[in-house]
Amino acid sequence: MKIILPLFAACLIANAARAAEPKVSLVYGSWNPGEGGPLTTQSNPLKQPFGVDFDAKGIMWIVELGGGRVHRLSPGNIFTTIGGDGSKSYKGDGGPAKGATFNGMHNVAVIPEGDVFIADSWNFCVRKIVAKTGRISTVIGTGKKGFSGDGGPNGKATFTNVMCITMNATHDKIYIADIGNKRVRVADLKTGKVSTIAGNGKKGVPKNGAKASKAPLFDPRAVTPDSKGNVYVLERGGHALRVVRPNGKIYTVAGTGNNGKKDGPGKQATLGAPKHICVDDEDNVYIADEANDLIRKYDPKTGQVSTVLGHGKVKLNYPHGVTWEKGKLYVVDTGHNRILRID
Repeated sequence: MKIILPLFAACLIANAARAAEPKVSLVYGSWNPGEGGPLTTQSNPLKQPFGVDFDAKGIMWIVELGGGRVHRLSPGNIFTTIGGDGSKSYKGDGGPAKGATFNGMHNVAVIPEGDVFIADSWNFCVRKIVAKTGRISTVIGTGKKGFSGDGGPNGKATFTNVMCITMNATHDKIYIADIGNKRVRVADLKTGKVSTIAGNGKKGVPKNGAKASKAPLFDPRAVTPDSKGNVYVLERGGHALRVVRPNGKIYTVAGTGNNGKKDGPGKQATLGAPKHICVDDEDNVYIADEANDLIRKYDPKTGQVSTVLGHGKVKLNYPHGVTWEKGKLYVVDTGHNRILRID
């Protein structure tokens, strides 16, 4: 009993962190056998979707990595391809989005009025589709690889692989995971200027309490602000979730740096090459834990990491995107070319 009871208690703790599978709805794509949903033979045009976001009308915008296209899914499941022809190129600025091409889009951010900002990752820039005109332009970055421009205009700064972008609640700042430069940068849409808030360009694990802009980062893959002024930074190769506090200091809040899928206290929990993050209305952080084929949750109030999706009947395959919209979590299940919703 001295051996069995501690093991039993450990199992109870592990199971508590792994909650029952939530209700999952299929937004676009198809169910797999055994998942409980109706199978379909309907053709699915999605090819490696990586990110989604919404405008105020409930229109979902979808960007693809492998397919190289931008899609729009309107209420009523009206699916329209807006731009991209599948090629890896950089064309179309100044004209209609339908004639534009992209290179490795990783995600998308949409303002309520409908303007669409796209992380055109391997074109080293952020591009914008204006809702009223449908025209596209490069608004952050020059299209050339590099590191320059802090303190200067958004359109003259250079980046090295714009992986993920996220807007703040007032939609006047774009947070950028500039992974090739090992920095997190902010493009202020009011002042029109770029700044670095985390990373000194060197590869490494930041010390807790260090000034974020002077500390190394391993490989900032995704970034998102919460409602309290915290900025979360996700590192894929670093297998960790970090946070830059309003005082400018950085801390690791989840992940040990080792690849794994252990739930529990954040500093003991492990992640597996996580790709993307978002926050909900209560500032919980959801993580697309790609290599583990799971969606994880970090609760800043308790410091606990738990598994939300992927451990039950619904199986994920390289999930990349997570987006919180009007009380629901949307999951881009990239390997299955589909989009799911947790209700």
